[in-house]
Amino acid sequence: MPYQKKCADAIRVLSMDAVQKANSGHPGMPMGMADIATVLWQDFLKHNPNNPQWPDRDRFILSNGHGSMLHYALLHLTGYDLTLEDIKQFRQLHSKTPGHPEVGITPGIETTTGPLGQGFANAVGMALAERSLAAQFNRPHHEIVDHFTYVFMGDGCLMEGISHEAASLAGCLGLGKLIAFWDDNNISIDGDVSGWFKDNTPQRFEAYHWHVIPDVDGHNPEQLKQAIQQARALTDKPSLICCKTHIAFGAPNLANSHEAHGAPLGDEEIAATKQGLQWDYPAFEIPDDIYQCWDAREKGTALENSWKEKWQRYQQTHPELSKEFQRRINRALPENWSEKSRKIILGTIKKSEKIATRKASQNSLNDFSPLLPELLGGSADLTESNLTLNKTSDVLNRENPAGNYIHYGVREFGMSAMMNGIALHAGFIPYGGTFLVFSDYARNAIRLSALMKQRVIFVYTHDSIGLGEDGPTHQPIEHINSLRMIPGLSVWRPCDAVETAIAWQQAIEHQGPTCLLLTRQALAPQSHSETSLFAINRGAYILLDSESTPEAIIIATGSEVSLAMNAAQSLNQQGKKIRVVSMPCSDRFAIQDVSYQHSVLPPTITKRLAIEAGNTDFWYRYVGCEGKVIGLDRFGESAPGATVFAALGFTTEHAVKILNELLAT
Repeated sequence: MPYQKKCADAIRVLSMDAVQKANSGHPGMPMGMADIATVLWQDFLKHNPNNPQWPDRDRFILSNGHGSMLHYALLHLTGYDLTLEDIKQFRQLHSKTPGHPEVGITPGIETTTGPLGQGFANAVGMALAERSLAAQFNRPHHEIVDHFTYVFMGDGCLMEGISHEAASLAGCLGLGKLIAFWDDNNISIDGDVSGWFKDNTPQRFEAYHWHVIPDVDGHNPEQLKQAIQQARALTDKPSLICCKTHIAFGAPNLANSHEAHGAPLGDEEIAATKQGLQWDYPAFEIPDDIYQCWDAREKGTALENSWKEKWQRYQQTHPELSKEFQRRINRALPENWSEKSRKIILGTIKKSEKIATRKASQNSLNDFSPLLPELLGGSADLTESNLTLNKTSDVLNRENPAGNYIHYGVREFGMSAMMNGIALHAGFIPYGGTFLVFSDYARNAIRLSALMKQRVIFVYTHDSIGLGEDGPTHQPIEHINSLRMIPGLSVWRPCDAVETAIAWQQAIEHQGPTCLLLTRQALAPQSHSETSLFAINRGAYILLDSESTPEAIIIATGSEVSLAMNAAQSLNQQGKKIRVVSMPCSDRFAIQDVSYQHSVLPPTITKRLAIEAGNTDFWYRYVGCEGKVIGLDRFGESAPGATVFAALGFTTEHAVKILNELLAT
């Protein structure tokens, strides 16, 4: 292509100019990877700027998201709804070009990246979703799911441990339509990485069972083109293309320097760079012929129209499958979902059994899964403990890509970030399990789930000191409230089988991530009626009330609700007037109208006790200065669960004592 170099230079100058105007950003990586991006986007990437959500588009992920101007330049130049003015507003308030790529903000961005390594794990999840969706819906002569996942990553992504977790599993699963580009420039913020990163990356990925293409000159279009062709041709392994590049390529004084990594180049260096590139245009000016060379709208429309012809034939030949595919890609629940899920919950009320909520969760999965073929489950090597396997589960592996259950291995962080990628791809509702205490391993991926508003369900069992003998290393203390602090994350801690079923129903309906916190130990059923279901949906409700205005209120969650009920009933029998409020989901309760909140927790009743086997700080927002909290601001003990509960003050007698003290004031 006669404009190949000038096209790549357009990325470089837009990146330099935008970072300089913002006085903030990372120009070095976009300048270094511009040639790789140009070859990929002009010669291989299947996309349509006129329709960024076309289902069978290739996915492109920038895992080294600090170089976001590379992605923004590509989107602008190829014709997405991202104007030159948007480029000029890089890193400014409410702009479409924020500091790192954010899904939902910029058209054409597939995932939010920046925390290094997570975009790579998202890409593994997307590639897995593509292969699984293809296995479930493609039919002979009707391949409606057939696209690649491309991911750019740098040395930092490879240093992060999550890259090991995700790459290892991708190799085991043989995700042959996943192609990663390693920006091998030997530079990170602290300088030349040779002092702290000496891994033999090609051998490392070969050990993961990847197809590795080493020693590619990242500034040689022909070598890059041949490498991509080779990677696309091999479909039984994911591919790593090792691209040797120069950070800030073209800058006469700052190329190959960490000074170009995370700071503007400066006006003088930009002028010298443009002179060296023979770019004779002012800031933010791109000549029309370069725009024409980059414009992908006509080609993209033709690619999508070709797919639409396949889709029309598929609809005619497989009408029911096509309706199901469309529903799942649109992230819509089945038409009969509300009615059938309600019947399932009513059936749970009738059973009224003493059961661990982890087991109640499995029962809910058994009931809900036949209605939702898009559920894609898994566990981080704790299937028998998390009880995430259900009666419809079919293990997904290299030989069975159509399966719906993934053994993630001991990879909590990788699992969580992969689930984000699966959700972003569309077609699935991913859920995955581990112990609650190990949510710490995955926290940053959980945070990104919330930031991206993705429907991902995190199943966390062994939710308190009640797990017993494993002791303080496995007994979560701060984790419940730590998760509640993440904006947009819904956290449910149900007290029995009914609340567990409703928690699952709400998680499936929620347009965002949900954590289900479940017990190892069996819990007594509470008294529920058909009319109480809507109240449970609201996050907190009156479970037990006195005949007249209460003197005090106990608020509890999960396994501690039974304790609250025992204490209240004991005092009510003595003539006291105690209300018990079960609060399985505080974030849901927080968005209810004030009148409902006050009906459950009247401001005039200030004698309140909260009971939860976790740290206490959170609960003072509900009990106030005059209230008390029975919780834990220390680590647990190694002993049977009931013994630990008793030793740390979670007894009816202790709760009654605290309530009597409150009532006496």
